[in-house]
Amino acid sequence: MPNLSREGIKNKKAWQDAGIELPEFDYDKVAAHTRENPVWLHFGAGNIFRGFIAMLQQRLLNMGKAQTGIVAVEAFDFEIIDKIYIPYDNLSLFVIMYPDGTLDKKVVGSISEGMVGDVSRERDWERLKEFFTKPSLQMVSFTITEKGYSLKNISGEYYKNVLEDMQNGPGKPGHIISKVASLAYTRYKSGELPIAFVSMDNYAHNGEKLHESIETIAKKWVENGLVDSGFLAYINDESKVSFPWTMIDKIVPRPSEAVKASLLSTGFEGMEIICTKKNTYIAPFVNAEGPQYLVIEDNFPNGRLPLELAGVLFTDRQTVDRAEKMKVCTCLNPLHTALAVFGCLLGYNLIADEMKDSQLKKLVEKIGYEEGLPVVINPGILSPEAFIREVIEQRLPNPFIPDTPQRIVTDTSQKIGIRFGETIKAYRDREDLDPTSLTYIPLTIAGWCRYLLGLDDKGQVMPLSPDPMLNVLKSHLSGVKLGDTGTVGDSLKPILANENIFGLNLYDVGLGEKIEGYFKEMVSGPNAVRNILQKYLG
Repeated sequence: MPNLSREGIKNKKAWQDAGIELPEFDYDKVAAHTRENPVWLHFGAGNIFRGFIAMLQQRLLNMGKAQTGIVAVEAFDFEIIDKIYIPYDNLSLFVIMYPDGTLDKKVVGSISEGMVGDVSRERDWERLKEFFTKPSLQMVSFTITEKGYSLKNISGEYYKNVLEDMQNGPGKPGHIISKVASLAYTRYKSGELPIAFVSMDNYAHNGEKLHESIETIAKKWVENGLVDSGFLAYINDESKVSFPWTMIDKIVPRPSEAVKASLLSTGFEGMEIICTKKNTYIAPFVNAEGPQYLVIEDNFPNGRLPLELAGVLFTDRQTVDRAEKMKVCTCLNPLHTALAVFGCLLGYNLIADEMKDSQLKKLVEKIGYEEGLPVVINPGILSPEAFIREVIEQRLPNPFIPDTPQRIVTDTSQKIGIRFGETIKAYRDREDLDPTSLTYIPLTIAGWCRYLLGLDDKGQVMPLSPDPMLNVLKSHLSGVKLGDTGTVGDSLKPILANENIFGLNLYDVGLGEKIEGYFKEMVSGPNAVRNILQKYLG
């Protein structure tokens, strides 16, 4: 089997015999076009980019509807470029894992260049600045996780490197947002060239957040006399610089050992899974589920690629917002959170295995179909009923997606307000609905509080996943003892009344006491979590 390289993919027959689809375009020619006239640059060179976004451009290149590839930039974990991009000539193997166990394998060749986005890599940084001077550049997209956009810590103070950037100006930025602002300033100085900055990260109003973060840096630079005052006007002029909102949905977990074994069996070498010093799991291959959705606000001041031909849905901002709320508040993320919480408590290590548990499967059906769908706003371009049916019947039960409840439960304090709080608000605000009629959402919130004790349903110590509020939340529950409901007292009140967590005070809508009741049942002793699931779900 030839190796994964620009030279190796020229032996087309060997790849075809191995059942691996190759790019249908001239890689060298596309890379040359991209160097001269880049159209698309992307920050965040990890798995979701290679396993979803890069494949969109590959489809356009295969159809002859694009002539350039994507320039991939990694501004956080440099090992991704050094150990995965450079050794394999920016090529990847993309593997779709279907529920029946079949694997669909393709070589990703749409990434024309992989770069480190940092001033310490002088050559790459100069190349990046050059790309931002090119009139051809239409879109700069991002998958840097929600944390990447944040300029402040949990106490509301600017991070140290952000403060330094605000004082130092665009010359040597350290935070990723400052880096983007610096490159935007280069584009401004090159004639106020138009550009779209497109966040493709998985959270609501992502374009708005990206704009606010870049604008904050730009304001400070203007105030400190470090850049032209016109730069701020440029960032805020939507006819020149846009920040479209998007909704993205595709499960791209860390590389699977099973996929690695399959590739090795076909003769591949060097398919090792790497864990970088910054805890990124990455390999020369990326594996993912088949279903995927990308909805983008159609606002591109310098024109755009015809990505609708690759399945992207272009629409207006309101529709993007509705599609995002449909997914995050009703049809996917709440179900994931419920499985994550109870999966950890019950000792599961795979989401798909939880879907074989009749009570947990029934729980997500109740949360989705019965409690969520009545308040979902139909975005029009996607059917909520069809979406949730696909999630429950195809996506969550897929045994070949190595996704874990322990990963999904990470940072729940930052997500639970969106995933459940919005539905509770909708029940509160509708005359025909009553939040106290809810059962399964408050049961899951109680389950999350039970999870925070750090003991599984057998009473054994259970490691908790990272969460910025973990120490504060645990301190509220420090007096609760498993097997002694009398120790619960008022320990839940600071959590359930916290509007910063849930978006509202749960006692104000009559759910605080209900959740306290469920929680007391769950701490009554070992196996109490399983018992309460049996009680309410049969």
